[in-house]
This record gives sequence, C-alpha cells and structure tokens, in this order.
Amino acid sequence: EFALRADPLGILFALLASLLWLVTSFYSIGYMRGLSEHHQTRYFAAFAGSVSAAIGVAFAANLLVLFVFYELLTVATYPLVAHDETAEARAAGRKYLAYTFGGGVAVLAGALLVFWATGTTAFTPGGIAALASADPVVARAAFGLLAAGFGVKAALMPLHSWLPDAMVAPTPVSGLLHAVAVVKSGVFGIARVILDVYGPDLAASLGVGIALAAVATFTLVVASVIALRQDNLKRRLAFSTVSQLSYIVLGLAVLNPLSLVGGLLHIPAHAFMKLTLFFCAGAIHVETHTDDISNMAGIGRRMPLTMVAFGVASLGMAGIPLVAGFVSKYFLLIGTISAGDIVFTAALLVSGVLNIAYFWPVVYTAFFESPGTADEKPVVENSLGGWFGGHDTATDGGERQTDPQPDTNSAPAEAERDDHGYAETHEGQGAADDREAAEHIRPEHGDDAALAWEHRRWNGEESTWFMLGPILFAMTGSIVLGVVPDTAVFLQIVRLIVENVTGVVV
Repeated sequence: EFALRADPLGILFALLASLLWLVTSFYSIGYMRGLSEHHQTRYFAAFAGSVSAAIGVAFAANLLVLFVFYELLTVATYPLVAHDETAEARAAGRKYLAYTFGGGVAVLAGALLVFWATGTTAFTPGGIAALASADPVVARAAFGLLAAGFGVKAALMPLHSWLPDAMVAPTPVSGLLHAVAVVKSGVFGIARVILDVYGPDLAASLGVGIALAAVATFTLVVASVIALRQDNLKRRLAFSTVSQLSYIVLGLAVLNPLSLVGGLLHIPAHAFMKLTLFFCAGAIHVETHTDDISNMAGIGRRMPLTMVAFGVASLGMAGIPLVAGFVSKYFLLIGTISAGDIVFTAALLVSGVLNIAYFWPVVYTAFFESPGTADEKPVVENSLGGWFGGHDTATDGGERQTDPQPDTNSAPAEAERDDHGYAETHEGQGAADDREAAEHIRPEHGDDAALAWEHRRWNGEESTWFMLGPILFAMTGSIVLGVVPDTAVFLQIVRLIVENVTGVVV
C-alpha cells in the first residue's frame, strides 16, 4: 500500500534534509541574485519539489513507496542540474537522468523480487522475517539489484561518473546533490535495505555485506587519489564526496553495531561539512569568479571568514578531533576493528591521509601564499595526481601586472557597490566596459586578475550575509557535532536506530 511512516531512520534523514534545505534556500538567494542568474522562478520551483521528494524518501514505509519518491527526486533535480542550459549542462543532465533512472529500474526490480519471495516490501527493524526462508539465490539477486540501484546515487564506483559532471550546476545545487538530497537518498536506501529489509544477521549469513564493503573500500581509496589531481575546486569536492559516501556504505556493510553507528552518524556529519565546503566554493565564485585552486593564492585575505570556514570543514573531513568527521570516523574505526576487518581499518586510515593531502593545499594556498610567488606544488608528479593544467605562473618567465587597473582609454562606466557588497555599474559603453570597470572591486579569475586581491575585514564585508550566514551556520553545526555529539540530537537518533535493529545499546 501507499503508506508513509516516521520511524527513527526516516526522522534522521528528514530532519537533516529539512534543516539544511532551509539554510540552502537563504544561500540560494545570495548566490542567484549575486550572479543575476536566469530563470530563478524555475530554479526555486524545482528546489521546492526536490525537498518534497526527499521527505517522501525519508518517510516511505516500504520499498515501493521509496522507489516512487526516489524517482520523483530525480525528476525534480534534473532542471537544477541542467539549469545553465549550455551544451555541457544539457549533456550532464542527460547523463544524470540515464544513470539515476537506470538505478531506479534496478531498485524496482529488486523490490519485485523481495515481494515475490516474501509477499511484502514493508520495512521492519531487523529485516523481513520471511526473507530468511527464501531461496538464497533470489535473496542475493534482490540485494544486488537494490544495492546497485541505490549505489548509483550513492556514487559507488563504477557508477559514480555522473556526479563530477553534475558540477556544471549552480553551487547551491551542488551542495544539495553532494551533501543533502540526492547522494544521501542513495546511502539512505542502502541503509533501509541492510537494516529494515534484510537485517544485519541475514546479510551476514548471505555474505552480501562483505561484497558491498569491498566495493565501498575500493571507492573511498580510489576517489581520494583522483581528487588529488583536480585543480577545479568543485570537481575536487565532487570526488571527495564520492569517497566520503563510501565511508557510510562501509560502516553499514561491516554490520557491526559500532560501525553502524559510525556509518549512520556520518550522514549528518558529512552533510554539514560538505555543505560548508560547497557554500565556500560558491561564495568564492560569486565574489571573485575564481574556480581553480591554482588561482586562489592569497584569497584568504580577500575572503577571510569564508576560507576559515573552509579550513574548519576540511579538518573535519580529514577526521581531525573537535569537528564532526572525527566522531563518526572514530566509530567506524573501532567498528571495523571489533569486527576483525583490519583491511577495512587500514583503508579508512589511508583515506584519511589522502583527505589531508587534497584539502591542505587549498588552505595553504589561500592563507600562506602570495599570488605573485605561488607555485603549483603538485602532490604527486605523475599520472596518479598533481597538476594537469596549463596555468601560467609567475615563475614561467613572463612579467605579470601586480595591480591591474581598468583601461582608462575605454572610458568605462563608474563602478559602485550595492548594499550587499556586489559590484554594480551604471550604463556606459557596454557590458564589457562595465565588467572591466568593476574589476578592481571584484577581480575575475585569470592569470593577472588574481594578483589584485583586496584585504577585507572580518566583519562580513567579503560577501552578502545571505551567503556568509549559511556558511557559518553549517560550519557551526560541524563543530557542534564534533564537540558535543551526545548533546546533538543526531547521535541520539542513530543510537536508537541501531538499538532497534540489533538490540545492542551503543
């Protein structure tokens, strides 16, 4: 039947989605207005439809209802992915539809097999009892279809390639795709399958948990290595997401109560931290039109609050104490050790080191380098990573302008700053002259313009508070989850979920 039910696992996802969606709505105002984006009505309509579908995913009472809202989420988010309407955006949108609808078909097929074997698809804490007496071949086939279908949106390799390409979408959409809605609906679906369809005991007896854990381990290590070679900030964050989602899947697949706590807690922990990172990337783009890490030397002076928030979230992603990522990864580590899966423990530690390797250069470039003296500093100088662009640095032998100014011969229009800190221009000799006149206020990315970073004070003058407010809120949430995890409601919900499923109090 078409039924909705609010159980602890659904409440975890719904609370996270509704809270961060509200925050992202405010951020979207600053982002879309700051760039004077087209079709904003369509954008916000699709935005509202997406949160409706996400809440439906959270409160679905059985596999069939979950499938319906899972597909509706794809439909609602497609206009957001293809928002720019460029050839690249349309291609990314088509790829997104192909992958996610294909995953939906697999979910439907798996749900039908479960119904054929048991006569029900209703979620039951600890698993559907009738599955234990079903044909093991059918049970394993159904699990494989469900894991693959939800694994598309969870970005498990090799089903992940749609996600980096979807970075052509506006940054608030990237935040939703990578932190709140789409990818989290994938890991949420896998959690439903393991906890409420099969149950940890049956999954262990069928041997499906270890196979899923192996895929997740491969994904979290390889995606971290690929992230090292990305110069575009959003693409680096995209491959970081591919890796971090596999932490969640690994915690679920190990089937130990402690690892289950770690995997489920990493859902909100990753959401707050990754949303902070994408919010920062979007603010940088709006205010400076800079997208590549190699052009960000010294940008910490131009955007101090933004880059401090980026640094804090980066620490959490690497599992440093006092930020949310440490708590969830601690449970994951002790869970894999308790289960005797030392290989998975080693993979988690290696991935943590790689996290530091691809986040630290961004923070170091922003705060400890100057534009005129920055070098590329590739992490690995071969095909496995490092610099792959054609950026012309100051050491390439060319003279660089240290303080680019508008061309006075073109008689540009006078530039002013509005109440939100955006550059405005009076009508003059055309859009190109207007942009050139505002260059000294909002330098655009490029070899020379990056040398014009201005010093901005820490009182928020670097951007509008429509963007800074959500950035600081998400960063604060990351710290709260890391400092007082027992006080934060998410850990209480996670403990209740694991107790209901396993009977073990963690």
